[in-house]
Amino acid sequence: MSGKTIASPCVNICYLDDHDICQGCYRSGEEITAWMRLDNEGRKKVLAKVRERELASPFVTIVNT
Repeated sequence: MSGKTIASPCVNICYLDDHDICQGCYRSGEEITAWMRLDNEGRKKVLAKVRERELASPFVTIVNT
């Protein structure tokens, strides 16, 4: 693997909802357990899904500046 390894988006608020999505980092339980085995490309794919889930969350407010 070349370059810097992409860090985990974990924010230490670990609560899986009824859809198996962590309410802290927006990863699924499967994505959380697979994270350490993923290369940077795999991590980027997970982070893209995380961003979609985060934007869809009623608990997140996006402010455009």
